[in-house]
Amino acid sequence: MRSYRTLLRTPEYGPFLFSFAAYAAAQTIGGLALATLVYRATDSPLLSAVSMFGPQLAQLLGGAFLLSGADRLPPRAILTVISLAFAAGTAVLAVPGLPIWGIFVILLLQGLVASLGGGVRGGLMNEILPKDGFVLGRSVFNMLWGLIQITGFATGGALLTLLSPRACLVLTAAFYLLSALVTRLGLTARPPRSSGRPSVSATWRTNALLWSSRPRRLAFLGLWVPNGLIVGSDSLYVSYAPSAAGTMYACGALGMFLGDMAVGRLVPPALRPRLATPLRLLLAVPYLFFVLRPGVALSLVAATVASVGFAASLVLQERLMSLTPDELTGQAFGLHTTGMVAFQGIGAALAGTLAQLTSPATAMTQMAALSIAVTLTLSALGKREERRPRAGRDGERGTAGPLGVADVDGTG
Repeated sequence: MRSYRTLLRTPEYGPFLFSFAAYAAAQTIGGLALATLVYRATDSPLLSAVSMFGPQLAQLLGGAFLLSGADRLPPRAILTVISLAFAAGTAVLAVPGLPIWGIFVILLLQGLVASLGGGVRGGLMNEILPKDGFVLGRSVFNMLWGLIQITGFATGGALLTLLSPRACLVLTAAFYLLSALVTRLGLTARPPRSSGRPSVSATWRTNALLWSSRPRRLAFLGLWVPNGLIVGSDSLYVSYAPSAAGTMYACGALGMFLGDMAVGRLVPPALRPRLATPLRLLLAVPYLFFVLRPGVALSLVAATVASVGFAASLVLQERLMSLTPDELTGQAFGLHTTGMVAFQGIGAALAGTLAQLTSPATAMTQMAALSIAVTLTLSALGKREERRPRAGRDGERGTAGPLGVADVDGTG
């Protein structure tokens, strides 16, 4: 499938995108408003960064205990519940006088609830779209996320000049309610993809199975670590340029949109696997120039160019799906999303700590250098995996995981 027209005619794909658009708008406007609220109250780059990206750390707990629900719960129902829970939590965040510790308790609870969202959406998209439409459909999904970030951060920055952060949080809660409504009315009730009840033991067994394959491990790490370190740099926009943070986030979203459009629509399928490492390097290199403390205009250019590199996720997601049994795609996406956002939270905490000890510009440069080092290491390990004797890899493929499902192995 290479046509946007054909893709958008796929039943349920339109409501699926619309419900996600409302959810994404809430995340962008609400995240910027909350980071601004915390920074104004504490004057701390660390707390500001952690308030915006730190809740993802809570998803580590969800990933460890709840992820089996991504394939064992009805997707429409769980997505509706997630949006309603976020609406309620955001409404509480808007209450005047809420202490800082109270804010982080709510963010912790929201992170636990959100741990199922990525897996459920990824598995549901895999059901809605035909196999040959996955990459194009995922690229449109990512492009929509980029467009929502562009408009959401720009709108959020404008709203913060007119309204208080708490008023913006009330608007955020309304967007979450809209997402819940569209999900409930626009999607078909589907049964779970896998039988059995969700449980901690089922989550751990399937996670162990997914992690047991070396090529899948490399795909997961490539999706998690370089991305998370650069999001750590992104989390310092508010403290680096408080008056231009919304514009910087919008420019970053524009770069992500352009990268996803190019990789999903224009790059031939045979060429895509070769782009994973170059795109991950592009994601980090422009941030090295922040050591020079560039002004707002050059910072906007750097954020735009770097964010094109986020399209590496499309390449690695396609690789991950090719290595995963169909009945485990929901949990595979859930593990991918959980690890990705957890490393984003770790990146934000690390970048905030470095900025507290040095400066936001220095911390952004250090995070970029670390991301480059990780990317080069993973690339070297991937090449070593490709050189492994075929017999050894075939032997791995033949083993059965703890769920009784044959382990799928191979190289990207």
